[in-house]
Amino acid sequence: MSDDHTHVQEFFTARAADWDSRFPDDGPAYAAAVAEIGLRPGDRVLDAGCGTGRALPSLRAAVGPTGLVLGADLTPAMLDAAVQAGRDRDGRLLLADVAALPLRPRSLDAVFAAGLVAHLPRPAENLRELARVVRPGGVLALFHPIGRAALAARQGRRITPDDLRAEPRLRPLLAGAGWRMTSYVDEDARFLALAVREE
Repeated sequence: MSDDHTHVQEFFTARAADWDSRFPDDGPAYAAAVAEIGLRPGDRVLDAGCGTGRALPSLRAAVGPTGLVLGADLTPAMLDAAVQAGRDRDGRLLLADVAALPLRPRSLDAVFAAGLVAHLPRPAENLRELARVVRPGGVLALFHPIGRAALAARQGRRITPDDLRAEPRLRPLLAGAGWRMTSYVDEDARFLALAVREE
């Protein structure tokens, strides 16, 4: 993918209005993934590429009223859909590129990213940007509500070893960006890779 975000914005703008209705049963998978991050009350967390904000209620529940929940997305229509769904009550929405976040270094405890990796124009550099805003020991959760094989089948393609989410590709990619992978699950029902920000 090029650094020109026009394609990504066009893709998601065209789908924003009915995004949630296309995937109505994903809520429990999001909640389960958020639970595995290990967030505590008062933590500061970013939903990177938040889309319609489906993770925001679970993130808010995990960090409580004293925590900070941010949702950043590149596509205004997706953020508008998040507001229409009332999810702006669970987190502050930012129109922002995750490749250049308007956040201070080490200002967050965790980043949650659902379906993001496939849309990153420069994955190694972009994952370093996520590491920049997370404190050492903080967590990155790369999530998708279905696994790689199920997603490939849904899209009418074959799963390939060069997929960035394949463990042999993802582990060194994360390591080069300042993350240490701590767990990796790729099942039909979900994809979840957790990594810790190195010192």
